[in-house]
Amino acid sequence: MEVNLAYYRKKDWKKFLKIIDDRDRMHDFWEDWHKSYLEAKRSLTSKGMIVNDHVVDLDKLKTYCKTRGLKIDGKARSQFVSNIK
Repeated sequence: MEVNLAYYRKKDWKKFLKIIDDRDRMHDFWEDWHKSYLEAKRSLTSKGMIVNDHVVDLDKLKTYCKTRGLKIDGKARSQFVSNIK
């Protein structure tokens, strides 16, 4: 089984935090998020899953959410990367 994981670049982190609607649930620092990201990736691969890293283009994410009437939250971000082929 394959799974797509959203990857946010360090240089985009401040912008990312400004556009999301669930800011209170997100790490303040990219380094903390990245550590959690790596842990999640390790966990999934240890279960035999194939993990596809997808660098998120924040402008495309915003457009995706806006056109669907979605808040830019964890659920929408997950949906966004799930639909990437």
